[in-house]
Amino acid sequence: MRRREFITLIGGTAAAWPLVAHPQQAATPVVGFLYSSTTDSFREFMTAFNTGLAETGYVEGRNVAFEYRLAEDHFERLPALADDLVRHRVGVIVTAANVPPALAAKAATQAVPIVFMMGGDPVEIGLVASLARPGGNVTGITVLSGEVTQKRLALLHELVPTTAVIAYLVNPANTAFSEAWLKEQAEAANRLGVRLLILNASSPSDIEGAFATLVEQQAVALLVGADTFFVGRRDELVALAARYRIPTSYFRREFAEAGGLISYAATAVEAFRQTGVYVGRILKGENPRDLPVEQSTKFELIINMKTAKALGLTIPPGVLSIADEVIE
Repeated sequence: MRRREFITLIGGTAAAWPLVAHPQQAATPVVGFLYSSTTDSFREFMTAFNTGLAETGYVEGRNVAFEYRLAEDHFERLPALADDLVRHRVGVIVTAANVPPALAAKAATQAVPIVFMMGGDPVEIGLVASLARPGGNVTGITVLSGEVTQKRLALLHELVPTTAVIAYLVNPANTAFSEAWLKEQAEAANRLGVRLLILNASSPSDIEGAFATLVEQQAVALLVGADTFFVGRRDELVALAARYRIPTSYFRREFAEAGGLISYAATAVEAFRQTGVYVGRILKGENPRDLPVEQSTKFELIINMKTAKALGLTIPPGVLSIADEVIE
């Protein structure tokens, strides 16, 4: 993705990427992107997205243009950013990685097609009528993250089977982490015989405080909730986990590559590619109400053995046998 000069949009702080500088033909469709975080966690999405979009014949700068609205981890900005995309008359709005951008886009328009990529149940959240027949102007790609989180919890428990408390770090600004959803995860932990300690972090200053609470409450393992806010702070999270010697499970492979113990997640590249395919199909005239919500079916477990050794952990053979990649 080419670099662009940022211009201020909301209160001089929310960033927007303008259209490409050279003249566009009047008929060139415009895709608007609504994202809750920053460019750091957005680049991987765009690479895979452009691959899928190209499969349908669309290439940025040739026959499609992009508008970007990034909330930079300030979820309260999303409604205004969504409204701004609608005013710019984009042909499709794409939301990625979190629930709040999708909800903000749906609240802003019932006419502009919306394609989401996120974790969570879009039916339960109220985005679509059903997975098979979404209805309305919204469809997309989803990872049913409740089941994935429970699998991550079970894997972490296999690594530290004697622990009585596992901490779970979430961003309370992310509406995916509802009270009912967290209760469901706590019940899953209870079935494993452990208590789930919920830790909240929605700003950089919250993160180190969360680790202090983790130690105070004698949790000896940590599950990091899926949120783009944490992606941009992966180096800090990995460093803190190493400092406090806390075995930690993450939701994207970049964490394990940066030195985190394990990651288990849907293969993001495939989900983002499929998002691009859906956008291309809509640009060609298909109606989002007729495109069923796709569920990610490819998952990968990454284990960082160097980190395991530093923590004094022995990875059980059963866990090693199902790993998709082992980082030595």
